[in-house]
Amino acid sequence: MKIDIFTFTGTGNTLRASELLGEELYQLGHEVSLHSVKADFVFPGSDADLLVFAYPVHAFNAPKNFLKFLKKIPKGELPVCLLRTSGEPLKLNDASGITPRRILKKKGYFVQAEYSVVMPYNIIFRHSDGMAARMWLDAKIRMKKAASEITEKTVTLCKVGLFRRFVSFVLRIEHVAMPVLGRTFHAGKNCIGCGACVKLCPQNNIRMENGKPKFGGSCVGCMACAFGCPHDAMKISLLNGWRVNGKYDFSGIPATDEEVCSYCKKSYLRYFHETEAEKEAFFLGSNP
Repeated sequence: MKIDIFTFTGTGNTLRASELLGEELYQLGHEVSLHSVKADFVFPGSDADLLVFAYPVHAFNAPKNFLKFLKKIPKGELPVCLLRTSGEPLKLNDASGITPRRILKKKGYFVQAEYSVVMPYNIIFRHSDGMAARMWLDAKIRMKKAASEITEKTVTLCKVGLFRRFVSFVLRIEHVAMPVLGRTFHAGKNCIGCGACVKLCPQNNIRMENGKPKFGGSCVGCMACAFGCPHDAMKISLLNGWRVNGKYDFSGIPATDEEVCSYCKKSYLRYFHETEAEKEAFFLGSNP
């Protein structure tokens, strides 16, 4: 089977998850192509048998630019899978699939499955590298299982109740707010004018002016500029208290249950334990 994976990523978490899924699908004998969805990306002609659309969850919604991308793809009748990444394992994140599913269904596509992967925050607070390592270990298990289900054409969709729909709808205000708020982002005194933020921005929303970054009105709040700044110089306006800077180390020792962060601890533990149980059942089922 030929599979095309289209990914919007800001700080790289969703790209990592997409690449991992692609590797697992390749190991199962599929032909996989990965495409990065940026501001200037044009949906190419595709002769794939299945499409995967991957995105990070922003305030329990799919990013505005990602939805705009889905609206521009041509009509089709292919099966589709959605892959999303989020910083916390809350069921509220399932609501982010409502609008993508509606757009794709209207265009004639059949949404076959939805998959969720938890990756470390790029805003709000910084997870420990131990948490990042455990999330990555978890992602490997989940993407292996997802690749198997995609191969078997298993239908796996999330049910979203009224409360989750309501919360997602209210927080969709981010789609309007971020382009305005993003204009007030600026570089602090640590900025050396290296232009890294310009290269990192998937929206082409930053340009250099008099040796300093200047922000336009196309910000979607992906946080690539603040997270990836080599000098932690970016000031993200009203969100600056939530700024996270610098890459995580996914290769270390995974956090133990006792070391899991106190924020949403029960949800994280439930998520990790669920994956561990799925791993045991999956591998036992695969190797009787």
